[in-house]
Amino acid sequence: MLSPQLARKKTVKDLIARVKNFRLERDWDQYHSPKNLVMALVVEASELAEHFQWLTEEQSRSLPPDKLAEVREEVGDVLIYLVNLCDKLGIDPLDAACDKLEKNR
Repeated sequence: MLSPQLARKKTVKDLIARVKNFRLERDWDQYHSPKNLVMALVVEASELAEHFQWLTEEQSRSLPPDKLAEVREEVGDVLIYLVNLCDKLGIDPLDAACDKLEKNR
């Protein structure tokens, strides 16, 4: 039997498929042009940034549990929009990140 941690382990491909199915089940594809997805991604990234806006460096490293839960939700939103954008443009996000790291080496 798998441990709960192993049972929850997902791959990037699993996430892409789940996000795509979520979008298609709601008939949102018509609204998800790359332009609209980038705009939504920026909004969500801004919401994430708001949680850290007036914190000191130290405060930003030790968020209380309730604030950390809110940040976690915003991270999820950012990732979902990024995955949607990658799916629309045919970009593998893992390949893109690895290629960028290699380029910046």
